[in-house]
Amino acid sequence: MPCAPAYAEANPDDLSAYVRARAADADGNAAVATNGYAAALATEPDNAVIALRAYRAAITAGDFAVLTRARLVLERANLAPADAALLALAEAVRDKDAVAIRAAIDRVKAGPLDFLAPAFRAWAAIGDPVAALAALDTAGTNPIERRYGQESRALLLIASGKIEQGADLVRVLLSADRASIDLRLAAAQLLADRGRGDLATSLLAGSGAELVNARQSIGNGKLATTAFGISYVLGRLASDLDDGQSGRLLIVMVRTALRLDPGNDRARLVLAYTLAADGSPAQALRALEEIALASPFRPFADERRVALLARGEGVAVALAEAARIAAAPGAKPADIKRYGDLLAEAEQFDAAAAAYRRAIDVDPAAADWVVYLQLGSALDRAGRWAKARPMLEKSVALAPDQPVALNYLGYGLLENRGDRAMARKLLERASSLRPKDLSILDSLAWAYFLQGDVARALPLLEMAANGEPANSTINEHLGDAYWQLGRRYEARYAWRAAALVAEANDAPRLAAKIANGTAVR
Repeated sequence: MPCAPAYAEANPDDLSAYVRARAADADGNAAVATNGYAAALATEPDNAVIALRAYRAAITAGDFAVLTRARLVLERANLAPADAALLALAEAVRDKDAVAIRAAIDRVKAGPLDFLAPAFRAWAAIGDPVAALAALDTAGTNPIERRYGQESRALLLIASGKIEQGADLVRVLLSADRASIDLRLAAAQLLADRGRGDLATSLLAGSGAELVNARQSIGNGKLATTAFGISYVLGRLASDLDDGQSGRLLIVMVRTALRLDPGNDRARLVLAYTLAADGSPAQALRALEEIALASPFRPFADERRVALLARGEGVAVALAEAARIAAAPGAKPADIKRYGDLLAEAEQFDAAAAAYRRAIDVDPAAADWVVYLQLGSALDRAGRWAKARPMLEKSVALAPDQPVALNYLGYGLLENRGDRAMARKLLERASSLRPKDLSILDSLAWAYFLQGDVARALPLLEMAANGEPANSTINEHLGDAYWQLGRRYEARYAWRAAALVAEANDAPRLAAKIANGTAVR
């Protein structure tokens, strides 16, 4: 295969842009790297080595001008990656070049995404509904190929005016995959464009944040076009493949989807997740910022943005962003709760409790057991047990079969000299629901210990300590039980194990136990 000479063979005076680009690439600065490679490629326009590096950097940066230039160089050198066929397809669709569209789909058919070819051909023929639907009849036995073909068929039926038939097929497909927000939203957009807002709303029924937002923002919908359809198929596949792991092919897929339909916020959300996993947090944040405030996916974008800021910029920056979102007009309970979560992580428990309280007050009917548990936990950790207890009791009342809520209330009663019989009952219930949870096992054993049944507590504590040897609380409880039974050496061994991993404020108490033993509680 023909190959251009390496850039190192060029005039040394022309190397500066390339060297800067390589340095930026190594630092994860895709935008700077892309500009540098573009400058180098302008000096050596047929250099496939530079073109390949420019191609990879431009995918991350989302610079389609550089990406197209680099792709064409690689195609001329017969060195283009298989995913370049998707980018070529996007440019052909944008140029409305039917010949180039067919050629690009043929290239896709010859690559790893061959199962998408029937759906692509159908959307390319949207001007002729009969031909479009006929293209889907070529789908083979590949279940993924048939799945995306059927979804495209439903959408194309709506687009061609066979609205009831298309909507019925959407419902059938959703019955097998109720979690598919992608299909719901795409069908609703096309139905709204056809003046069937009633059907659009029915497909978006549900209490999930994305469905509520979708119903509110559907507006006049979207016109069915080749760009819309191919963007949908690629975004749908990308959301199916998105598992939080990095993947260059996934980035190319969602970049292509967005090149065709910049309003495909589902694809943009997947892009942000994938860029973050691929080590490009700045680009991920940029993608999240581009998701519209009214988008059904904005709540997920806000959540991810705060998480990325906490990881990269630090807790203070993340807190400021979460506070801004929580204070904005129309902030949802989830926005305020997210702020509370960050405050709790920063050990600002009074402020966290206030945030959780406000999240409940914004929509009391929607407040579930989790937010009451978090409110109770924040109050407890702030040293306000009297106010924490009713919130924890409310959590248990809302979810009497949730082991986490039962365990927190039960153990809180033990630690705050509450009703030990009630605590034991709660903890026995929690342990029966989750018998392998060692933290719950420790709590139940501690209830037995405090009620004087040390013999019953000890085997449970030993089991918990064997399962979590680095848990300070479990080891301290185990030491207390050993001491009560007169096994002094083993007690001090367990307390020393606890002291190795204990928090600083627990160290004096453990040191005193190691030195002097402990009295019966």
